[in-house]
Amino acid sequence: MGDLRVLRDYLMLTVPHITALAGAILGILLVLGVEVNTALGIFALSYGFMLLILGLVVAPHFSRMLWYRVMMVFFALLMLLGVVLLLDRG
Repeated sequence: MGDLRVLRDYLMLTVPHITALAGAILGILLVLGVEVNTALGIFALSYGFMLLILGLVVAPHFSRMLWYRVMMVFFALLMLLGVVLLLDRG
């Protein structure tokens, strides 16, 4: 239970910074007039990538935890969603 609290606290201190950076990227893309689906695809891909890197940094400490593995799958799915949005031209 202690490891889960440490992981939660770590995420609470780091994820908001990544969210602000990814949101700024999305905002800049929208202000520049990039198509919404393309901007959202770049946002999801970059946000998922940054979160995945964040997860890989703490992998040696938390890789055996179920919640860590679920979190990493979610980050990978977020990146996959970004790729799907970028490839979808419908």
